[in-house]
Amino acid sequence: CGGCSDTVNRREIEKQNLVCPKCDYHFKMSSMGYFDLLYDGDYEVHDDNLISVDPLGFKDRKAYADRIVATREKTGLNDAAKAAVGKIGGHSLSIAAMDFSFIGGSMGSVVGEVVTRAIRRGYEQKMPVLVIAQSGGARMMEGALSLMQMAKTSAHLTRLSEAGLPFIVLLTNPTTGGVTASFAMLGDFHIAEPGALIGFAGPRVIRETMGQDLPKGFQTSEFLLEKGFVDLIIDRRELRQELIHLLDLIMEEKVNVRKKKKTPAAK
Repeated sequence: CGGCSDTVNRREIEKQNLVCPKCDYHFKMSSMGYFDLLYDGDYEVHDDNLISVDPLGFKDRKAYADRIVATREKTGLNDAAKAAVGKIGGHSLSIAAMDFSFIGGSMGSVVGEVVTRAIRRGYEQKMPVLVIAQSGGARMMEGALSLMQMAKTSAHLTRLSEAGLPFIVLLTNPTTGGVTASFAMLGDFHIAEPGALIGFAGPRVIRETMGQDLPKGFQTSEFLLEKGFVDLIIDRRELRQELIHLLDLIMEEKVNVRKKKKTPAAK
């Protein structure tokens, strides 16, 4: 276990939604794992045919094109994000979920497109959107094309907001870099898993830049909750029920607002 360092039984933590039964440490969960956890039953996966290319011919220790192929073979994923539509507690919900196992969950053109299309489904089909963030940041191998995804996703969130539809973000460990600097920080509701690292630059970089020690627990979910940026910290084992409760409240409020608009004003 990455929290208590004890040996834990794999089948036992799988029963606990990948949460350590001894210390509540949250292991990383795949995008499909979140879909299975949250949706009522059947759901439809979208955009599974999108594949990254190598527009810059980038190479460091390994050619980016070779890295993509190797990571696809290792993980069984086409890229670091998946999208799906289904029902949760009877409410239709569009979800885009990131996956850290694919090049650190980094955001390249495909990830940005998957998230953008999930948001577009929200405002076109009139349903809330949930993005599950799990990323080391923008994918440097795609340069400015990666950074463009920050603006693209944010622009579509404006259209979701104009449609009066809620945007919920689940911040998991880690959520950093360009993802934090764009859609992950633009939610109407920010939910975080316990102990998640959330920030732009990592603690080590900040410490070396500032030349001083950082506050205890800096950039954790709990630190951000205390400072007012995160609205809720929810144990993954309770996440589905808490999301259903939140969606119930949101939809009830929308119904009440519509009723008030239809009621003639008293003279």
